[in-house]
Amino acid sequence: MPANLTPQYLKAEEEYRRASTPEEELKWLQVMLQEIPKHKGTDKLQAELKRKISEVKKQIQTERSTGRRTRGFRIPRQGAGTVVILGGPNAGKSALLRALTRATPEVAPYPFTTKMPLPGMMPWEDVFVQLIDTPPITADFIDPCMHGLIRSADLALLMVDLGTDEGIVQCQEVIEKLNKTKSRLSATSYLDEEDVGLSYTRAFLVPNKIDIEEASARLELLHELLPLDFPEYVISAEKGIGLEPLREAIYKALDVVRVYAKPPSAKEPDLERPFTFRRGSTVADMAAEIHKDLAKNLKFARVWGSAVHPGTVVKGDYVLQDRDIVELHM
Repeated sequence: MPANLTPQYLKAEEEYRRASTPEEELKWLQVMLQEIPKHKGTDKLQAELKRKISEVKKQIQTERSTGRRTRGFRIPRQGAGTVVILGGPNAGKSALLRALTRATPEVAPYPFTTKMPLPGMMPWEDVFVQLIDTPPITADFIDPCMHGLIRSADLALLMVDLGTDEGIVQCQEVIEKLNKTKSRLSATSYLDEEDVGLSYTRAFLVPNKIDIEEASARLELLHELLPLDFPEYVISAEKGIGLEPLREAIYKALDVVRVYAKPPSAKEPDLERPFTFRRGSTVADMAAEIHKDLAKNLKFARVWGSAVHPGTVVKGDYVLQDRDIVELHM
C-alpha cells in the first residue's frame, strides 16, 4: 500500500470491503478516491479507483435497466462482526456453528449437507458475533454467493478435517480454488493495490476432530505439507475441545469496543445491549449510528469510563474506550 494513507481512507476501504450491494460499493469507492493523498506514490491506485468506480456505475445502470440484481443472496450483518466458516466436505462447519451458537443446522456424516449459507449468533460476554455456515468448497465448485460473503466478512475460519487422510488435500483445494477468484484468504484483511476488486480476508486455521485417532499425526502432516501463515486453533466441534479459546480469539480479532448508552433523562445506562464500534471510533460515530439528526446536532457528551473521570464532558472527537458509558446531548 502507498504511504500516508489517511485514517479516513482506511475506514472507507474497510467499508468498501464489507459492502454487499453495488450502491454501497460505489459510495465507499468515491470516498476512497476523495480521501486518498494525491501524490506520485498513489497515481496507480487513483487510476484503479477511477476504473473501479466506472465499472460499478455501469453495473448499477445495467441492473436498473434490466431490473435484475447481480447479487441475489444477501445475509444482513448483525452483532459485533461477521465471521464465515469455510472448508471442504465434512470438515465440520455445521457442527462448529451448532456448538458456538443456537443455530440448528443439519449435521450428518455425509458430505454436502449444507446447501445454503446459514447464520447463527455466537455469544461472548454481553455481545454477539454473527457466524455463517457455508456450502463446501471443492476443486470443482464454489457457490457464487460465497465471493461476497468472504469479501465482506471480518474474519474467515478455514476448517480442516483431521478425521480423514483426505482432509489436508481438501484444505489445499479450498485455498487453490479461492486463489483463482478475487475473494482470497490472508493473515490480514486488505485490498490489492493493483486491483481494488481483489480482496483478502483475515483467516484463522481451524483443524477439527482432534479427538479422533491419528488426528495428531495428520495435524503434523498438515503443518509439513501445507504451511499457512494463519493463527491456528485446534478443536473438536463435536466433543467441545478448544472451543472457548477459539470463541475468545474470534471476538478479539474483531477489534471492537463496547459502549453503553445512557439517555439524558435516565438515571442508569442500558447495560443489557451495548453498541459495538471499531476500535478508534468516536462519540460522533456513535451519534451517527443512533440517528442522523443526533449526529448533526450533537453538542457534547458525558462519559463514564476507564480513561476519564465520571461524567466528563467531551466533544465529538473523543475516542471511545471499551465499556464506556456515554450520554449524548443535542
